[in-house]
Parts: sequence; C-alpha cells; structure tokens
Amino acid sequence: MTPPGTIRSATRRLVGLTALRWLPVGLTTPITVLLAQARGLTLGEIGVLFTVHGAVVVALELPTGGLADVLGRRPVVIAGAVLHLVSCLLFATATSFAGFLVGILALGLGRVLDSGPVEAWYVDTVHRLEPGADVAPGLAKHSAADGASLAVGAVAGGFLPALAGSSGAAGLALPYLGAAVLDVVYVVAVLRLLTEVRPPRQGSARAALGSGLRAVPAAVGAAVRLSVTDGPMRVVLLLTGIGGAGLVACELLGPVRFSELAGDRDDGAAVYGVVLAGSFAAAALGAVAAPALRRLLRGSTRAACAVLSLLGGVALATLAGPDLLAVAATGFVLQYLAHGSAWPLLSAVLHTRAAAAHRATAVSAMSLALALGGIAGNLAIPPVVAAAGLEGAFLAVGVVVALGVLACLRLPRSTASGAAVVPEEAPVGY
Repeated sequence: MTPPGTIRSATRRLVGLTALRWLPVGLTTPITVLLAQARGLTLGEIGVLFTVHGAVVVALELPTGGLADVLGRRPVVIAGAVLHLVSCLLFATATSFAGFLVGILALGLGRVLDSGPVEAWYVDTVHRLEPGADVAPGLAKHSAADGASLAVGAVAGGFLPALAGSSGAAGLALPYLGAAVLDVVYVVAVLRLLTEVRPPRQGSARAALGSGLRAVPAAVGAAVRLSVTDGPMRVVLLLTGIGGAGLVACELLGPVRFSELAGDRDDGAAVYGVVLAGSFAAAALGAVAAPALRRLLRGSTRAACAVLSLLGGVALATLAGPDLLAVAATGFVLQYLAHGSAWPLLSAVLHTRAAAAHRATAVSAMSLALALGGIAGNLAIPPVVAAAGLEGAFLAVGVVVALGVLACLRLPRSTASGAAVVPEEAPVGY
C-alpha cells in the first residue's frame, strides 16, 4: 500500500492502527488482577509483577525507541505485537507466580517495542506533507481511538467469563485468548497500513540490521540529552510520571475496590469492566475535547494541563470517599477523563522539541517517564494500603496528582509551531 497522500488519510490510518492495538489490551485489563488472585497470587505479588513490568520498560524503553528510529517503525511494531500475543497465551495458562512472571516479561518487552513507533510515523508523515503543522488535533484523535477501543474491550472482557458460562480462573482466562486472536489481526493491519518513506536500503538485511543497531546508542544519547537539557521536555516527563502514579492507583486498587463494592469477585469483574469501559470512553472523549479546552483557555497549553491535573487529583480523592458504587465510579471516570485529555497536549509539547531523527526515542522517553511513575506507585501504594487502607492510598495519590498543577505552570503556552529544538539538518549524535 502506498504512503498516505494527505494529513486526513494519515490520521485515519493512525486511528485505525491505534484502535486495533488497544482493543486486546482493553479485553484483558478488567480481569488481570482478578485472574492472578484466582490463581493464588496476593496483592503484594501482583504489585511485584507490575513493578517488574515497569522495570523492563525503564531498562529498554529508550533503546527500543532508538531501534525504531534507525531500523524503521514497522518491523519494531510487528515484533511488539507478536510479543504481546505470546504474553496473552502465557497469562491464560499461568498457574503460579513464576508463570505470571514470564508473561509479564513478554508483555513488558512487547510494550516497549510498540510504545512510540506508530505515533512517530504519524508525526513524520504529517510534517512531510505539511512542514510545521500542529499535530495536536491528530494526536487527540489518536488518544480518542486509544480510549474508545479500550472501552469496548473492557466491556467485552468484563462480561466474557459470565457470557461463556465459565466461572473462576478458567472463565477469567478467556479474554486473554480472545486478545491473542486480535493481535493477529493487528499484525496484518500494520503490514498493510504502516507504510514508510525511507531511503532505499543498501546491502543485505543483515548488514542493515547491524548498522542500525550500532546507531541505536547515538539516537538514545541524543534523546537523553534533550530530555535533560530542555526545560519543556523535563516538565512533560515529570507530569507524565505523575500521571503514571495516578494510573497505577486505579489499575492496582480499582479491581479490589469495585469487587468489595459489588460483593464478590465474579460480579466485581463485570462491574469493574463496565466502570473501566466508561473510564476509557471518558479518556477518549477528553482527548477529542483537549484542543477545544485549550482554545477555551485562549490557546494556553499550560492552563489546560493545570486544570486537568487538579481535576485528576480531586477525582482520585473522591475514590477515598463513601462506600457507594456511584461515587467511586464517578471518581474513577473523572480520573481517566483528566489523564486522557492531558496526554495529547503533553505529546504535542514533546513533538515541538524533538526532530524526526529522534522522534520515536523521544516518545519512548515519555513512556519511560510513565513507567517510572508506575514503578514508584507500585512500590509505594501497597504499604500505604496496609497502613491506611484503600481510601488512604487513593487520597495520598490524589494529593500527588493535584500538586502537578505547579509543574504545569512551566509548560510552553502554545504548541502551534512544529519546529523542533534539535535541527533536522544536524541531528545530535549523528
């Protein structure tokens, strides 16, 4: 298939690929914690698994982003999808902590491989078609597709065990098998839609791979230098890390909270699936509305992000309130709304600071910050739960997220310019 000839067609491909990528993830999200508990793992052990996932991301996020920058987006995306498929099969069959650990390692490696290349491909394509174009509207649709597919998957994943007539661990494993099938569909779509305009390769594939791998350290080094020396990039990464801690509070404690409110684990999976679907849909709606919110605030990215940080903090604090399902669900949905709205705005800031030669690595740096925030949350939240209960943990994380308002005030006011800090003519590290 030929590369897209217009920004609109590039955006359609981005939206389609994003939806297919996150649909299998949404299918498994409502039942991950519950499946592990059904097979004998404690909340602490599940927290360790999440921490291992974060550690894999921390160790490999930038190198794999550099790999996509030098070898091409498509092969790296396909490798990530295959590893996600393998992780789904491992989770579906795991019966011990060791089995889940192998699955989480495959999941983490797949995650770092596909965390930035599709978005980087889109931004490069847009700037090739119209240099200096604002990518925020397209990235908002990208985030909306992310949230919408997660929502659809979450509903299906939450109800699938009951609809299939299976109970316990066997029923909870079914969404993982469905996700593996969807991963195959995604690989086919990537092969068709993710077309790149790259210089013709000279020599053998093996020689090109070797040359590309040798160039990875330089690409990573350039992204690290940009992240450390550029003020707006530092703020983006800090806010992304704070957002990661907020998401961990929801992912780790949400299933437990809603199982308690629903009365038992099986009903909890269905209830949590519905709430999670609503939350993902809210994130998608927030992403679509993010440019409008920015316009409402006179085009100020910093003001929009400040409002969203405060909303996220208040929403998490709401989860520490009365033991009422409606109250807890509202807080959960609003947290995802805030996070989904902020992400495309922060991504747009990032893309004004990074050149095409390092774009996938820069996106990976953002994912790395998200993972670091998640690791901090995974390590800190279980002890807080032990000391102050679920309510105390939600309240503590809510305060941290709300304090992100102070960092938001140091963001650039606008992302209208597509100019990058690292010039295309002389990319750092090459």
